Amino acid sequence: MTRFTRLFALLLALVALGLVGCGGDDGDDGAATNGTDAMETTEEASFETVEEGVLTVGSDIPFPPFEFREGDELTGFDVELMEAIASRLGLSEVRWVDTGFDTIFTQLAGGRFDAVASATTITEDREQIVNFTDPYYLAQQALTVNTARTPDLQAVEDLSSGDVVAVQQGTTGEAWAQENVPEGVDVRSFPEAPDTYTALEAGNVTAVIFDEPSAVTEAERREALEVVATIDTGERYGFPVNPQNEALLEAMNGALAEIMEDGTYSSIYDSYEDLPPGGNIIESGS
Repeated sequence: MTRFTRLFALLLALVALGLVGCGGDDGDDGAATNGTDAMETTEEASFETVEEGVLTVGSDIPFPPFEFREGDELTGFDVELMEAIASRLGLSEVRWVDTGFDTIFTQLAGGRFDAVASATTITEDREQIVNFTDPYYLAQQALTVNTARTPDLQAVEDLSSGDVVAVQQGTTGEAWAQENVPEGVDVRSFPEAPDTYTALEAGNVTAVIFDEPSAVTEAERREALEVVATIDTGERYGFPVNPQNEALLEAMNGALAEIMEDGTYSSIYDSYEDLPPGGNIIESGS
């Protein structure tokens, strides 16, 4: 190959590279112009999920009114919020994985899910394992009793030695009860929330200490049960997120803020009559 031939070949190569670069720029502009706002948000965030285009979410089901089934359909306050978040992020689907609450955080940290939606209180201990989104719900605990068996029991202070309080394993209700019930009262932990109320109906326990919204829902469904007291513990719910996925956490917080600002949050909240008015984090200003 002569010197002139080599020079000519080099010039052709440089021209080709220039054309490729222009073509790429045109393609990017077209995608940004034609894509939806949600897709643009996803591209800007540059997050990854366990399965491309899908938000995989762990949840301990059922836990009405946050997660429960109506026939074959999964619904609830958490469910609708999480699906709204996924939509804002341009994801095509939310895939729900029913998981026991006592292992849900370690499984999230291990990468089985992208996030968790399970009426989860933000605590320092849990923040050592997973990340949390900004708070989306103000939570209180509640004392539920069987009025057919203990009609005079109206407060935690009315419990006495030998009484048994049912709680769900791994919850903040369990932790609060272990530290605050009167001396001599036994705290009995159950793997699933509905089991605590079934035990109360049957007279196997004296009371249940559990999250207020779930307590209200269960009491309405079970004739003998009544929520007799609320316990203000200053709790806030957040959505746990895989601690290795900071980009997803940032994107979810952005979507959650939009949902709260544009009225979507309040619309979803108001559609669940079992949610106590005090839980609306927007109205509280917190």
